[in-house]
Amino acid sequence: MDITQAKVILGELFSFIFNDADKLIKYLKLPENSKMLDVGTGMGYFAVLLALNGYTVLTGEPESDNSIYAKRDWLDNAKKVGVDHLIKFRAFDAQDMPFDDNTFDVIFFFGVLHHINENSREKALHESVRTSQNNAVICFIEPNQNGMKMVKKHHPSHPEAADPSKYIKGLNLSLEKKKGEFFDSFILRKGCI
Repeated sequence: MDITQAKVILGELFSFIFNDADKLIKYLKLPENSKMLDVGTGMGYFAVLLALNGYTVLTGEPESDNSIYAKRDWLDNAKKVGVDHLIKFRAFDAQDMPFDDNTFDVIFFFGVLHHINENSREKALHESVRTSQNNAVICFIEPNQNGMKMVKKHHPSHPEAADPSKYIKGLNLSLEKKKGEFFDSFILRKGCI
């Protein structure tokens, strides 16, 4: 399905995340067969966007997460735009991933880091490094000031965005930051220092 059609079908919230996220996906130029993990499924919009770009993706969130952001109907959204066959779901916790070492080529955290308890963020990053292959990309996409204004209109108590660069000390990761209209991307590359 054409991404423009998907924006109409999935509505305003999908359109809100789409531009910055789609630019990031195209910028990364990831091989079509990349093994991808989307941490924090929510409504599934980022996994759907990856699938609309032709990627197969594994997505998941903790079974125990009962926040208003978790356990949304991601599958229905994927079906609406015909990409449900490209997305698999598995419940897991970012701080204790049930995946083997060196499994993924790329790991995305779209709007997720600020929802992870401050004391657990470093562990989540370490787990991402452990489960990603050499030369992998670990990407955190966090709302910037413009994004936070939009989010807080609907969810005034929403947590503030997090800066992943605070948690990479001592890891063999390079960091590139790309500013977007509503979301900034922190692109960490494993083994590139």
